[in-house]
Amino acid sequence: MSLEKILSISSKPGLYELKAQTRSGFVAQSLQNGRKIAVNLRHDVSMLSEIAVYTLDDEIPLPEVFERIYEKENGEKSIDHKKPKAELIAYFEEILPEYDSERVYASDVKKIFQWYNLLIANNITSFTKEEELETETKEEEE
Repeated sequence: MSLEKILSISSKPGLYELKAQTRSGFVAQSLQNGRKIAVNLRHDVSMLSEIAVYTLDDEIPLPEVFERIYEKENGEKSIDHKKPKAELIAYFEEILPEYDSERVYASDVKKIFQWYNLLIANNITSFTKEEELETETKEEEE
């Protein structure tokens, strides 16, 4: 599964998988406890595949940041998001040295590590978009 169907919902902790659309919103399932919830259109919802991290030059898509963490950790969990702020920032600087420290807050870094570890715990390790995977597969076949 790629990040296309993984969501962050405002005022709801953790991450959710999009399960079905309804007339007034959609149904999502928590990656933490497996509970399904109905989400209506008044909630602020973000797909992880559409989030980006500010750098000094541009923005880097969150899936690419996850890829860097995945490579550094050899597919294992990363630093615990409950570690002190200084440790989290130092670790994040190793992964993304070009990040914009004035626009990327410690709370953002904490959330990135929390989300990454939650994805790994749920065996979601494909961080590229499905259409990119299809293109790569077609290129390999040719």
